Amino acid sequence: MTTLGTASAAPGEFDTGRLEVGETRDGSSVGLPVAVINGARDGQTLYMQAASDGDELNGVGVIQQVVPQLDPAELTGTILVVGIVNYHAFQVAQHRNPIDDTKMNRAYPGDENGTSSERIAAATFDVARQADIILDLHQGSTSRMINETRVRCGRRHRLHRECLELAKAFGVGYVLDQKGPDGQLARAGPDEGIPTIDPELGGCVGWDDESIRLGVEGVFNVLRYYGFLNGHVDLERQTRAKGFDQYGSPAGGLVSFEKELGERVSPGDTIFDVTDVFGKLKARVTADNSGVFWRSRRLPQVASGEYVCSVGTNVDTY
Repeated sequence: MTTLGTASAAPGEFDTGRLEVGETRDGSSVGLPVAVINGARDGQTLYMQAASDGDELNGVGVIQQVVPQLDPAELTGTILVVGIVNYHAFQVAQHRNPIDDTKMNRAYPGDENGTSSERIAAATFDVARQADIILDLHQGSTSRMINETRVRCGRRHRLHRECLELAKAFGVGYVLDQKGPDGQLARAGPDEGIPTIDPELGGCVGWDDESIRLGVEGVFNVLRYYGFLNGHVDLERQTRAKGFDQYGSPAGGLVSFEKELGERVSPGDTIFDVTDVFGKLKARVTADNSGVFWRSRRLPQVASGEYVCSVGTNVDTY
């Protein structure tokens, strides 16, 4: 019998329930939606979660589509799912937990006696520690961004090769291989000896059908590659960036981009122009280095110094 919160499933069974992580301001219980898919045959355990940032919904869309397709009778091993991690932020469609103004994916491994976010991180990380593989589904918040997978443990980490292999199995085509900030699940998981990746499934307001489709495909790629499901997965070469050049606006006005997401960039290429409201050019920003146009703001209006876009740099294939 495998249990996650109030969900409990014997081999060959499936169940859903709630994982209690604290109380709201009126004293009622906060429970995260969870699922256990317990395969008919013994095997590895996969942990998967979504919406640790409350406005990153594509991962929720992936789980919504993946779970109904999983038949425990055909599964080897166990899948543990937390469908929505950042309960409070999800309710109000915000990025950060409004109870403590914290970005949840900076709170791992958490503290069961800490802040709201630290308690949620501790409860979900206790579940993740049971796994052999971790998928932490994200997106680029509400920015425009390519579909990518992030390996955040750092290239000198003892599990770097295993995390890269997992990213390659997920297979959306682009990988950011750059050590992440403290408190990310994709940092905490490898430190516990568990290969972990952070798929960043595009960026949108609400959710995006194509990014969700790629995420669903990626999850099933992982399930087949690691033997949870029958089937063969050919690992395809991925475009990897090892860093970012980030660009702010030198002037206030309206941005127009000269590059499309995923397009190659060479030094000196125009990335974007800034004009005034009457169309007069105020500034032109060019690339410092070769790379891939990776991420950009969604709205055209900017103030001087405000973030505009990012170019993935130190690019190779692996």
